[in-house]
Amino acid sequence: MSTAPENPSDGARGPQPPATAEDLRAALTRIAPDAVPTFDAERATAVARAREQVSSAPMRRFLRQWAVYVAIERHPDQAARLRVLEERAAHTTAADEARAIAAEIGHIIDKAAAEAGIPTGGAR
Repeated sequence: MSTAPENPSDGARGPQPPATAEDLRAALTRIAPDAVPTFDAERATAVARAREQVSSAPMRRFLRQWAVYVAIERHPDQAARLRVLEERAAHTTAADEARAIAAEIGHIIDKAAAEAGIPTGGAR
């Protein structure tokens, strides 16, 4: 267990956990409990696919996806901003606005990926 403060000065809700299924699930139970059932269902699917494919790729994708999700949700203001942007993106018809929204969403995701230790820009 990490000794980092529960509410660091950057406003994060706890430290970024290691990208293991158990650590990510534990973080979700604290910061986004409503996401735990989805996490569990997607984990079961990833495990089944990994067995079918005799490959760890489905589990790696699953862990990366959820590590980024946790990195976003650890920062309440950032998570709220992402939800606002997603809602605006769903309703905009202006191409310039859509591009600006997509760029901001991309920035949030890239920042979270870096925090989670997930490389971006190359193979994901």
